[in-house]
Amino acid sequence: MKFLDTPPRFLFFTGKGGVGKTSLACATAVRFAQAGRTVLLVSTDPASNVAQVFGQAIGNALTAIAEVPNLTALEIDPEAAAQAYRDRIVGPVRGVLPDDVVRGIEEQLSGACTTEIAAFDEFTGLLTDGELMRAFDHIVFDTAPTGHTIRLLQLPSAWTGFLDNSDTGASCLGPLAGLDKQREQYRAAVAALADAERTRLVLVARAQASTLREVARTHDELAALGLTRQHLVINGVLPGDEAGNDALAAAIVRRESAALAGLPAELAGLPVDRVPLMPFNLVGLPALKALLDPGASGPQDASDVAGAHPALPGLAALVDQIAADGHGLVMLMGKGGVGKTTLAAAVAVDLARRGLPVHLTTSDPAAHLAETLEGGGLAALTVSRIDPHAETERYRAHVLETKGRDLDAQGRALLEEDLRSPCTEEIAVFQAFSRIIREAGKKFVVMDTAPTGHTLLLLDATGAYHREMARHMQKSGIHHYTTPMMQLQDPAQTKVLIVTLAETTPVLEAARLQDDLRRAGIAPWGWIINNSVAAAHTASPLLARRAAREWPQIEAVREQHARRVALLPLQAEEPVGVARLQALAAGQS
Repeated sequence: MKFLDTPPRFLFFTGKGGVGKTSLACATAVRFAQAGRTVLLVSTDPASNVAQVFGQAIGNALTAIAEVPNLTALEIDPEAAAQAYRDRIVGPVRGVLPDDVVRGIEEQLSGACTTEIAAFDEFTGLLTDGELMRAFDHIVFDTAPTGHTIRLLQLPSAWTGFLDNSDTGASCLGPLAGLDKQREQYRAAVAALADAERTRLVLVARAQASTLREVARTHDELAALGLTRQHLVINGVLPGDEAGNDALAAAIVRRESAALAGLPAELAGLPVDRVPLMPFNLVGLPALKALLDPGASGPQDASDVAGAHPALPGLAALVDQIAADGHGLVMLMGKGGVGKTTLAAAVAVDLARRGLPVHLTTSDPAAHLAETLEGGGLAALTVSRIDPHAETERYRAHVLETKGRDLDAQGRALLEEDLRSPCTEEIAVFQAFSRIIREAGKKFVVMDTAPTGHTLLLLDATGAYHREMARHMQKSGIHHYTTPMMQLQDPAQTKVLIVTLAETTPVLEAARLQDDLRRAGIAPWGWIINNSVAAAHTASPLLARRAAREWPQIEAVREQHARRVALLPLQAEEPVGVARLQALAAGQS
């Protein structure tokens, strides 16, 4: 594998959700550690799966991996990082400044943007910490899905520029005085990321036209940030000899070959590796070793290969129940790569086909709705995207027109400076999210959400806004009001569909997401198990082994997690375009 040759100190694994970043990052870290090098494996994904892969708790502290000498892991926990960040800012001034001033600073640091800053601050610290450099030969980063990661990698430059150009008052970082350490840290992080001798970026993709187009865009955006030393890994390629006498396997092999033959020109010059699809889930040390070493023996097959299993309903059964309400918000949530965008489009198309007005939208920074609909549409269907850049500009203009209208020149300059802060984007995206879901009182709004961690941060912002609104309303003696969070919590207005694959890690993450939602007062309405090989009834030996491993997960969803569930088979052709989306919703493969 070319991406393993002469590795530098920092390796980043990035790509679309569900392409296998975590598996490859973990397998790489294991391989380096077993070669005698000291390795730190870091997950920057707010919904990290590294603990599940190794079968031990990790969390927000350096943790030795019990089964692998020389390997230490860390999962950056945004909430823990945010609390530590608040303590560091507020602690020195508590008891020194007046209490109301301290409360003001705490309030300023209570939003979702502080969470992002704190995670970013921890991330840049890993790139510049002298003790870590002495302790570890390599730091391997398993990153969140693409959109979130690009933002994380853009932040060192964004904050460096903001601090360099800011010489007044306070921002959402808290008082600027005393931030010299961070200023130097951000500059050093930018230098480390741009240094090809220290940093290698591994772009991970599947042999699918859509993911290859996305990884080409990622390549361009990261190259523009100075991350030019890139490798491409095509993961999970179905071996050609599986095509044999199985129509599904033959269609997949044909589809993947066509996608690889049409590799975007931007990627043609990169070193490329292909990793074959494994017949088992990438969980546990034997599976990780076998992923990068075909000679290693993987985990044993599941014993339940041919048991009898109950038939489960398809997507149409869920859409029938949703349509009966006439309007409402339908949110598709789950891990990256489980097919939320496709299923959101299928639900929206099926509702619109019935003549119901539908607004299909996405909060995913790496949105693919236009590609999924392939330019087609229906009369009752409108499509939009919450574009972070466009929403930020809209929000800045609105604030300057309202709050800035009566300010003097100095006050307006200070306001403009704060609006240049990277935090502004989080506020603008939340406002756009709130604006769109208000439409659900009159029509259907179907929302394709960003992968789990990013969505939870958005819900955190929604919860913080709700608490702030409730506080102001109570002070004003107003008892009848509705916030976006109240709408999300009302089952008569909002239906959350959790999407998963029939694999260990996606099901665990979906169950964790369900717990998080319930703690926020949001009760998920149903689950969709997507791309099931078991439901496709394949004769391919490799796919049949994967199918046998799915049934315990399907049973777990049905019996332990879901109030209502739909099971969708793996499709022979990518469900792109209105006709195929309708067929998917109708249960035709």
